Amino acid sequence: MTFAEAARRAAHVAAAALGWRPEEFWAATPAELVTALGLDEQPADAPVDGGGLAALMEQYPDGR
Repeated sequence: MTFAEAARRAAHVAAAALGWRPEEFWAATPAELVTALGLDEQPADAPVDGGGLAALMEQYPDGR
């Protein structure tokens, strides 16, 4: 399958399952699409473990 074919299928799934318009699909990252479709291994509302918290604190040292 080519990239274009895979993208077309993914856009169709996003439109059908999520109600996304083409511009919303193309603006989303692959990770956002996976999360929106519920395909991620760890749900967005899952608690952050110590390592995840440390990574966030390092990425955003000023608390923002």
